[in-house]
Amino acid sequence: MQVDKIRGPQTDQLIDAILALNDREEAYRFFDDLATISEIQSLSQRFEVARMLRLKKTYEKIKNETGASTATISRVRRCLNYGNEGYDEMLGRLYPDEKPFQLPKE
Repeated sequence: MQVDKIRGPQTDQLIDAILALNDREEAYRFFDDLATISEIQSLSQRFEVARMLRLKKTYEKIKNETGASTATISRVRRCLNYGNEGYDEMLGRLYPDEKPFQLPKE
């Protein structure tokens, strides 16, 4: 697992801080201090790309609607296909009524 490469006390501290956030406004303030606007936008974009891929949107539609490069879309798709199911787990919680489809393997 890729995540094993980043595990450690510093990363644990960061994850624990994220888990301790109480609401959206607190999260906005924390992430504003923690990351650049560009970094936050990149993470947000990847999450939306994952959502759109689960809904079987085309690369072209995803690119046009999110501004993501085909390289970013491909990377997110690889994570959906071969990752730790983190995207699916979170998207399933946020959008329980959206029916994901099984992504074909590349």
